[in-house]
Amino acid sequence: MSANIRPSGTFDTAYAQDIALNRTRSDKLIKYGLMALLMLVPLLTIKGGLGLSILPESLVGTILRISILVIAVQGLNILTGYTGQVSLGHASFMAVGAYSSAILVRQFGFTFWTALPVAALITGMVGLLFGLPSLRVKGFYLSMATLAAQFIIPWVLRYPLQAYSNGSNPLEVPTPSFFGLSLGTDTAFYYVAVPLSLLLALAARNISRTRTGRAFISIRDNDLAAELLGINVFNYKLQAFFLSAVYAGIAGTLMAFESNSLSLDFFDPSRSIEMLAMLIIGGAGYALGPLFGVAFVNLLTQSIIPAIVPPIYAVLPVLLPSLNPINAFAALNPLLFGSALIFFLIIEPRGLAYRWEIFKISWKIRPYAH
Repeated sequence: MSANIRPSGTFDTAYAQDIALNRTRSDKLIKYGLMALLMLVPLLTIKGGLGLSILPESLVGTILRISILVIAVQGLNILTGYTGQVSLGHASFMAVGAYSSAILVRQFGFTFWTALPVAALITGMVGLLFGLPSLRVKGFYLSMATLAAQFIIPWVLRYPLQAYSNGSNPLEVPTPSFFGLSLGTDTAFYYVAVPLSLLLALAARNISRTRTGRAFISIRDNDLAAELLGINVFNYKLQAFFLSAVYAGIAGTLMAFESNSLSLDFFDPSRSIEMLAMLIIGGAGYALGPLFGVAFVNLLTQSIIPAIVPPIYAVLPVLLPSLNPINAFAALNPLLFGSALIFFLIIEPRGLAYRWEIFKISWKIRPYAH
């Protein structure tokens, strides 16, 4: 949206400028500057090697985990936001990537760098398998088919592959390295996950501008009209499932090696629903939607909800004397999270990224932003 609008007096003089992601010098400076600042974050902490303590050390771990989840939600955005295929089994595809990479490293002598692409391809193939029902069903029925993956895949990982874990739960994952340098700390792994997240976000942004991406969007808007125009709807749906699963596999691999342990409890159905909520809040179909959604949900669950739960818990016995305090305390977190999701569905159904696009357009056409 805002990429097609430039300030008054700014014109394209070449085709390369017309198709560029960053069309003005200021856009390039802002984006490259933000990327440089992001890369400097670990160096500004106490363990950054420069002896500085400008930023808290916990910020590195927070950004690291956000970047990994952004990769997973970016894959869901390709499937749901661009192609319109709702998936309720995205966390199970992350589990495939995580366990595939861990087994490849533990049992077959792969390194982290070789296990990452192989695990991503394995996950993509599994995504193709569960994308086959899209030939016959769509909408609610397709979401039920993907929900089946959320129960089938964990069963496969729990029983037939249990021999590879030597009976240990959680499964221990070796520490990755780079030319002999250990990547076992958040600061070191930060420079693996964050650049990869930026690269995959750029790839997803460019996919939406290709022939394939435009076919995805046409299927989302009206699959019958797309088929009448000659688009192979089933073929492109399978491509969307494959790409979405590849992104999930990469995110699962990074999550496994970042935490050095794996447990199927993390990849339960609630995780899939949470990632779908992140996409809805951030803005489905927008390049920045996954980033805004993951960052907001992380802020909501880690800071906002823990801050408002104690006052609400203190008032509940007065308002509802018959309510069991223990049950009420356990229900407050999901209740507040669900309320936030309902709020965004009613007030801002297009998500935070859409509001950000409107803000950028208003800034560019100032003082006529109305």
